[in-house]
Amino acid sequence: MFLLPVSFSINADYFFLQFTIPIDNGDSVKNAEADSQRTLYPYVTGTSIVAIKYKDGVLMASDMGGSYGSTLRYKNIERMKAIGKHSLLGASGEISDFQEILRYLDELVLNDNMWDDGNSLGPKEVHNYLTRVMYNRRNKFNPLWNTLVLGGVKNGESYLGMVSMIGVSFEDNHVATGFGNHLARPILRDEWHADLSFEDGVKLLEKCMRVLLYRDRSAINKLQIAKITEEGVTVSQPYSLKTFWEFKAFNNPTAGAEGSW
Repeated sequence: MFLLPVSFSINADYFFLQFTIPIDNGDSVKNAEADSQRTLYPYVTGTSIVAIKYKDGVLMASDMGGSYGSTLRYKNIERMKAIGKHSLLGASGEISDFQEILRYLDELVLNDNMWDDGNSLGPKEVHNYLTRVMYNRRNKFNPLWNTLVLGGVKNGESYLGMVSMIGVSFEDNHVATGFGNHLARPILRDEWHADLSFEDGVKLLEKCMRVLLYRDRSAINKLQIAKITEEGVTVSQPYSLKTFWEFKAFNNPTAGAEGSW
């Protein structure tokens, strides 16, 4: 900013007026950049989500850990939420970004209900909406650091899909995020079938979560399993899995490795 004196001559009387003229010397650009923030890296994150279709709907499993870097700082974070009447959302990644996505979805569901036309958003519509949101934020170089799993049931049809943080999406009979994509999907490919009962589906998800507990340092032994059917969403109370740590490979995992003691 600069102060420029301006003088007027009227009947030989001089009036000196001093006023401010905004001149862009780069400060406004710097201020705009300072006000515009980007999530450069996630702070508090959740690990894998595993979900499958079963004969009556969709089952989804998640632990309740929240990692602050390498520290398991929080142990009571719910990462599965009901969306509207027909959908269930699970998220890996940055917890605060997941909360922002839930805010978007609350507005979406509210606006849909305000039409009062007897129709409601189904899981496919919500999945497509999330794909557009994630891709839009990615194009702004301000991504939401989450991988999302969206399951639901509407008009008797089960739906299960996934969206990555850059907007890559697909639909499948079983999906998993994080380490689950590497450790749980092989189990699901071998053991999943379309006529799974609720009990068998829960056992299959528990098997996947137990493997992740053994192999993923960010996983904790406190999980929830949610189901969605035509009747709605039900999320279990948190519980722990029975584990066995006496395998020989666990006693001295670096035995024989170069540089080990």
